[in-house]
Amino acid sequence: MLLHLSTWAEVEAFLGRSKTVVIPIGSNEQHGPTGLLGTDWLCPEIIAHEAEKNGDIIVAPTFNIGMAQHHLDFPGTIALRPSTFMLAIGDWCRSLSHAGFEKLYFLNGHGGNVATIEAAFSELYAEASYAGRKRGFACKLKNWWDLAGVTALANRQFPVGHGSHATPSEIAVTQWAYPESIKTANYAPQIAPTGPIREATDFRSRFADGRMGSDPGLATPEKGGELVKTAAAALLQDVAAFGAETAPA
Repeated sequence: MLLHLSTWAEVEAFLGRSKTVVIPIGSNEQHGPTGLLGTDWLCPEIIAHEAEKNGDIIVAPTFNIGMAQHHLDFPGTIALRPSTFMLAIGDWCRSLSHAGFEKLYFLNGHGGNVATIEAAFSELYAEASYAGRKRGFACKLKNWWDLAGVTALANRQFPVGHGSHATPSEIAVTQWAYPESIKTANYAPQIAPTGPIREATDFRSRFADGRMGSDPGLATPEKGGELVKTAAAALLQDVAAFGAETAPA
């Protein structure tokens, strides 16, 4: 069930059988010369929507802008400040909690989001703690590549040239879902350099075409389909386990 394609009455009915919601979250940023700008939010959205087809879960609209300031020297990147990102996550969580959701599962597609999402969760828990009340809801963050079996599969598919940004695994996922948007290029060098991540100017000077340690040319839609299938099945299991968690008396 997709929340944005449902009516309030349908959401209310869903809450009668489950109080868990999945929120895809990512970033709109450059992914090298062939990666789609939406790759980091498209991957969790693709996986969550595929899981929804095979399980009784509800998927919220995708939170598609995140922590991408180091990519801003590449046109098309959109970024939020850490403070803005945290405030927005807080209001998403408060809104969903107000509706009756008690388990908020964030499926993330951008490693640069992790620290700030966790900090936003901490702010929400502190808010309840200082007020001397139960928080009313629990939050969980999961990177899609950390779902059971996904990294192992990606390592088999791409034993060399995977890297850490504009990776062939994430490019393959978008190729599977959007075959009409597949791009090609002659990469030089074939496997990109790697190094630290700092501000935008430093990043652009270190990584001229936007890649980090990767060879996106290894991606294929078929490999992407394998990754989506594995991730979607694991997501359903992980969401079910999270939803079954009980608070101490």
